[in-house]
Amino acid sequence: MRALQLIGGVGLENLKVVDLPDPVPGPDEVLVRMRAVSLNYRDLLMLEGMYGRATPLPLTPFSDGCGLVEAVGSAVTRFSPGDRVSTLFFQKWLSGKPTYESQMSALGVPVPGAGRELATFHEDGLSRVPDFLTDQQVSTLACAALTAWRALFEDARLQPGDWVVLQGTGGVSIFGLQFAKAAGYRTIITSSSDAKLERARMLGADHLVNYKSTPDWGRAARAITEGRGVDFVMEVGGGGTLTESLRSIALMGHIAIIGVLGGAAEPLQMGSMIASGARLQGVSVGSRAMFEAMCRAIDAHRISPVVDKIYDFTDAKDALEAMRANAHFGKIVLEF
Repeated sequence: MRALQLIGGVGLENLKVVDLPDPVPGPDEVLVRMRAVSLNYRDLLMLEGMYGRATPLPLTPFSDGCGLVEAVGSAVTRFSPGDRVSTLFFQKWLSGKPTYESQMSALGVPVPGAGRELATFHEDGLSRVPDFLTDQQVSTLACAALTAWRALFEDARLQPGDWVVLQGTGGVSIFGLQFAKAAGYRTIITSSSDAKLERARMLGADHLVNYKSTPDWGRAARAITEGRGVDFVMEVGGGGTLTESLRSIALMGHIAIIGVLGGAAEPLQMGSMIASGARLQGVSVGSRAMFEAMCRAIDAHRISPVVDKIYDFTDAKDALEAMRANAHFGKIVLEF
């Protein structure tokens, strides 16, 4: 089989297509022929050695994939050959609160990822998916969709009619927009691109803010809500955006800390936090139980993930460079 592996050092120049022996499933494992994987910003950080921990080499990247079950081990009960499945970001976080062990079971690092034609997974680390979605759409669910789902519905306590800010038009924020609209929340989305904002409008965004022409978008969000502030912010920027998120938040609002696209360092505005009573909560994807609840909602509301660009998996470097350039709206997918 062919696989993508980081060999010899960090950096996209060291990402190679290699030939490896076909894996054989153990008693409690499932052999999956991968059909598609989607990219997350985490993947780029890992491959460039910027993920905050040592990058193990060789590294098989990517956490989010869709495939068909080709064979199952003798003790497997959850799947049969021919089933279509999604990988789960955390292979050992099944339900309840996370544990140290479950948080150390993420695909890509430290567990070898889904960027290969054939892969074995413990049966607990896979889940069935809605039939109406394409393979490429299914491949977007494990990280970006589940992160947005958890932030909005597991961690926050929102009601229909509440105000939600989605930062940017990457995978998490676009899923957040789609989920928020299905739940009856009022939405404000930010971007530096008027063209991307118009695409967000077509998906149902209620208000659009270009943060290049309106850098104090926190005040703009307050104006949209007639001074009240927003109930929730999907905070993906980190450095340079958290201050504006705090300016926008309503009393006792919720800020979900998800990404660091603008950098990891940002002065903490203690006065704003105290005055607003805002809750800032880090979000690291979610459990299998959350994933399955999300898939039921996706099926019920017929929510179609937005796949913007599709590349052959041998062109992974080009796809990762497109993600680095922020040239996408929604998700970038590699297909096998």
